[in-house]
Amino acid sequence: MGLVTFVDETTTGERLGSVGVVVAEERLPLGELIRRRVRQEAPGDDVDAACERAIKAFGRNGFLVLVGERQISELDEVVCLAKTTEVTFLKLVPLVGG
Repeated sequence: MGLVTFVDETTTGERLGSVGVVVAEERLPLGELIRRRVRQEAPGDDVDAACERAIKAFGRNGFLVLVGERQISELDEVVCLAKTTEVTFLKLVPLVGG
């Protein structure tokens, strides 16, 4: 069992907030980590829809996910979780006209 800290960050390095979640598993696919993050913030009945929107946004490169210093690029990639693990959600800003 460990503590995963989810952190929001911008491309300028600004950290916008963080939330800690206790996770029983030592290994989880990235897609499940994203879902757990969303469940912490999504309102009541909208959780499943919010999870799907987040997964689609990841697929469209709406944000990157860093576990420690390592970028995870595939939803099914398994992430090893230590006693304390920081997972950063780096929101990307589209280029003008892109």
